[in-house]
Amino acid sequence: KLRQGQISAFELMTACLDRIAIREPQVRAWAYLDAERALEQARLAYKQRTEGRPLGPLHGLPVGVKDVFDTHDMPSEYGSESLRGRQPATDAAAVSVLRKAGAIVIGKTTTSEFGMYHLSPTRNPHDLSRSPGVSSAGSAAAVADDMVPLALGTQHTASTTLPASFCGVFALKP
Repeated sequence: KLRQGQISAFELMTACLDRIAIREPQVRAWAYLDAERALEQARLAYKQRTEGRPLGPLHGLPVGVKDVFDTHDMPSEYGSESLRGRQPATDAAAVSVLRKAGAIVIGKTTTSEFGMYHLSPTRNPHDLSRSPGVSSAGSAAAVADDMVPLALGTQHTASTTLPASFCGVFALKP
């Protein structure tokens, strides 16, 4: 619908942020969220579409990024108290590719500390008493709860596929 112009990037972003506002206190999928910046970028994406500019394949799509990927415009704390406030100067390569494709990074999803085997604060959106899995839990839970249509995770052991299976969503391990 976004690609075909049946819904604007701003409308989709607003729907995602509304869902996050309702569910985030229970699910706890986000380590950092920049709603104001996301809405500003969605307005710009809409303007680019209406002006007939070339659009990337993910133009205007809201995306969550696991907090082990550096982002130049958001803290990258790797789920660790020892890195609170860490602000990288550049994006990780995967984040850069998403942005070049037109995706809008709305925030950082939670992760276990350094993406390892520690518990995550995130809850399974289908049953808050259950785990959403391991280190990419925030990304899986955010997608499963319709907070974003796409989220970036990492895979070592089963860090992406396990949370996806626990939350009932699809994961791709390239």
